[in-house]
Amino acid sequence: MSPTDPAPGAGPGAEAGAGTGAEAAAAPPAVSLREVSMAFGGKPVLTSVSLDIAPGSVVALLGANGAGKSTLIKILSGVHAGHGGRVLVGGEPAALPSPAAAHALGIRTVHQRIGEGVVPGLSVAENLVFEELARRGRNPFLSTRHLLARAREIQDTLGLGWSTEVLRRDVAELGISDQQLLILARALSTRPRLLILDEPTSALSAAEATRLFAIVERMRADGIAVLYVSHRLGEIDSLADRLVVLRDGRLTEDLPRPFDWDRALRAMLAQPQAAATARPTDGRRGGAVALSLRGVPLLPGRLPQDLDLREGEVTGVVGLLGAGKTELARGLFGAEPFRTGELELDGEPYRPRRPADAIRRGVHLVPEDRHADALIPGWSVARNISLPFLSSLSLAGLVRRGQEAELGRRTIDGLGVVTRDEHSPVEELSGGNQQKVVVGRWLAERPRVLVLDEPFRGVDIGARRDIGCRARALAADGSAVLVLSADVDEVLEVADRVVVLADGEIRLDAYGADAERDRVIQAISASV
Repeated sequence: MSPTDPAPGAGPGAEAGAGTGAEAAAAPPAVSLREVSMAFGGKPVLTSVSLDIAPGSVVALLGANGAGKSTLIKILSGVHAGHGGRVLVGGEPAALPSPAAAHALGIRTVHQRIGEGVVPGLSVAENLVFEELARRGRNPFLSTRHLLARAREIQDTLGLGWSTEVLRRDVAELGISDQQLLILARALSTRPRLLILDEPTSALSAAEATRLFAIVERMRADGIAVLYVSHRLGEIDSLADRLVVLRDGRLTEDLPRPFDWDRALRAMLAQPQAAATARPTDGRRGGAVALSLRGVPLLPGRLPQDLDLREGEVTGVVGLLGAGKTELARGLFGAEPFRTGELELDGEPYRPRRPADAIRRGVHLVPEDRHADALIPGWSVARNISLPFLSSLSLAGLVRRGQEAELGRRTIDGLGVVTRDEHSPVEELSGGNQQKVVVGRWLAERPRVLVLDEPFRGVDIGARRDIGCRARALAADGSAVLVLSADVDEVLEVADRVVVLADGEIRLDAYGADAERDRVIQAISASV
């Protein structure tokens, strides 16, 4: 089942559940926000957000990266207590100083980062009943028979059907999707007042997502309020009664069904800002094809795609979460090799099975998650930069530290990295300067193809401009550059050519003036 397929029982008539009749209309909202604001280091993250979530309703929350969604979720979850404004639960003012306090009031959250919800080292059964054990102060090693019995009751909430053998395993042995289902079953076992689902299908298969959609429908009928956070527009269109949009910490739209997706996306993506880089608008194309893909499926069950990346050209790929951007980036780099299709690099077969294969052929990747996939805390700036190229900096197996330091200094100077010197620990740098280090690493040896996956995430406008200018300069020097982002304006600032990717398929491929902002947004919204 694809994100754009309707969920079972969902759609415009789905509002007619138990929570939408006259009785529900007379009841107070399950949870309300009143003028809620929050700032970090003096920088506003949320500003005067007011929102009601009714019992038995599914409210979808949409917003670009950095819009404030995570902060809002953490306020409701009891993680961020130092906010302004008020939270009301069942119409009564409520304090949420901790996750335990939120749980006690019936607010449960299934976070996007699954690792935050399970405890490796404990069994699957112990994880299923973990909160009950902690709340009651019981010894988890007493009465294994009762522990397993309660774990079965909780897993039956989702019909998981795990055997005793699986329940006894270390939870770390479960796959990510099963861990997510475990967390969801644990949350539902308490019959919450409000369930917050943060990108709940990001780690689920199509069959598991179908099961989740049916569960959301059941919760709606049971009068449970759901805050559904997702970039997958088809899911929102199928499941939600209302759609609210956050942008720059403010609530910019609150839409009923049927959703006006063009209006929603404009509210999410804002109006174009002054370009940070000199993007050409004359439709200029690059030169020879550097890298080509033929018949490559980007997502399971989707049509194979063709794409050419040309030297002297910046190709920008726009797509929301789940569109297939990261799969494209990691496939080109050999981190998650494509299973079918044909690739050529400068006319020669190209089939990277690991990143080392790509690096040898001059294909470099700036990954989406710099903390998890690109930087090593405790290492210096210079050492982080030199990591992929140690063989060229080594003699008889020993790294020549002088050359490594020189490489670090060149990168610092070339990208304007703000740091004490090349020996500074990389974790001491700001987020924008850490991103410059990651970008600079892959410019150390001029690539044939540079792939940048969400290169501007979490960086300020200055760092964004510097990175964009380096991407354009690299293309001008003959490389092919691919920039992937969920932010339309980020791509429009830097790209010669704009490709819209939705649900693993190319929906627009245009140059210059043909890639106007309105047309790009329409291509995204048309995928719903």
